[in-house]
Amino acid sequence: MTIYDTYEPVIGLEIHLQLATQSKAFCADNASFGGDPNTHVSAISLGHPGTLPRLNKKQVEYAVRLGLALGSKINLRNCFDRKNYFYTDLPKGYQITQDKLPVCIGGSMELQMDGYHRTVRIHHIHMEEDAGKSIHDLDPRNSLIDLNRAGVPLLEIVSEPDLRSGEEVDAFMTAMRQLARYLGISDGNMQEGSMRCDVNVSVRKKGDTAFGERCEIKNVNSMKFARQAIEFEVKRQVDLLESGGEVTRETLNFNPTTGVTTPMRDKESAHDYRYFPDPDLPPVVLAQQWVDEVQAQLPPLPKELFEKFITEFELPEYDATLLTAEKETALFFLDLTQKTPHYKAASNLIINKINPWLSETSAALEDFPVSFEHLAGFIQLIEDGQVSASMAYQRLFGEMVEKPTAPPLELAKSLNLIQTSDTDFLEKIVDEVLAANPDKVAEYRKGKKGLIGFFMGEVMRASKGKAEPKTTNALIAKKLA
Repeated sequence: MTIYDTYEPVIGLEIHLQLATQSKAFCADNASFGGDPNTHVSAISLGHPGTLPRLNKKQVEYAVRLGLALGSKINLRNCFDRKNYFYTDLPKGYQITQDKLPVCIGGSMELQMDGYHRTVRIHHIHMEEDAGKSIHDLDPRNSLIDLNRAGVPLLEIVSEPDLRSGEEVDAFMTAMRQLARYLGISDGNMQEGSMRCDVNVSVRKKGDTAFGERCEIKNVNSMKFARQAIEFEVKRQVDLLESGGEVTRETLNFNPTTGVTTPMRDKESAHDYRYFPDPDLPPVVLAQQWVDEVQAQLPPLPKELFEKFITEFELPEYDATLLTAEKETALFFLDLTQKTPHYKAASNLIINKINPWLSETSAALEDFPVSFEHLAGFIQLIEDGQVSASMAYQRLFGEMVEKPTAPPLELAKSLNLIQTSDTDFLEKIVDEVLAANPDKVAEYRKGKKGLIGFFMGEVMRASKGKAEPKTTNALIAKKLA
């Protein structure tokens, strides 16, 4: 055991989730990612004097969707505040956000880790606007500013300090991105900045209940970097405490190239931001009936589908995890189960053939050319023993993708894949296989019964997959008796 093993990390997250609205939070500017620099702007997002903000209703709806999915209490009276701070890439010089009255309070996220379960509590979720983007590597003397992102609607999701490792942070971020995609409120693409997080890290001796002093690592934009930053920061804090020093509360930057955190500034407190109600935005009062309507329109959620796949469809947890990773895959599986009762076979087909085909072709699942009826027919050919599973996967699947309107049975016949139980045909092949392997026959008769699989494989190869397994297996056993 090392000295590091005697300490416990305590981690809380502040996740910034860009919402997939068409327009920005407080004006009609285009909120989509990309575009030439400073083209998704207007007098309002540029902070010109005399301009007035107007709330985006969709932002409120998306916030309520997420809160309901997490079991949060929805605050029916919402106020907006000005957070005063020098943002080089937010022209107004302040950010419109929520301070004392966030839209969602409480809630939790369930994590299923390897070998254990973790519940991560949500402190609150509030609405705000994003800042622009400062670019430091295109000009040797100047920083360049792109304000396309300025004013894009954000949700800030603040967790309680319930996480204990980089792996748990990874799982929490992954689950939050998955949930956002299921709800249709964000694509969660970290590489495009749609999802970022600030990581609050402290350490304490195992068994202690008091929290240590925390440091905040700003704007971590990948799961990998989050794990690396936490690993370094935990070690740094333990080394500091063990050497007799004290952890100072500060805001840190993480450099992915060096794997090191470095100080940016002292950590601000609420009074440093001089919050006050935004005089240009009146309070927004939500009707409980409207909240109930949003609740009724929520789609099936990952956790619900995971449980359904395990209990109702009797799938292994491994399959359920893969099938629910993306909403489109889960719904595709549900549609397929309307056409076939062979649920495990349907899962295998999606996981082992359809998903790899999508990756190879860079196609979307909605563009997969084969109908559910024909996929069900493909599965039934295997279940009925008409086509071997190996031949179906190796040859028939590809032919179906090339000729998606043709019935699977017709394609199987054209490829000469239909298995036969004709004993005359099979007996001839079995005799040839046994004659070609006298040493194996002798070993089998001396008690090495596992060789039946070898003989079966040889017959299948010689028959080009046409040997019906049950009849063939019985025939081999009879010949070897």
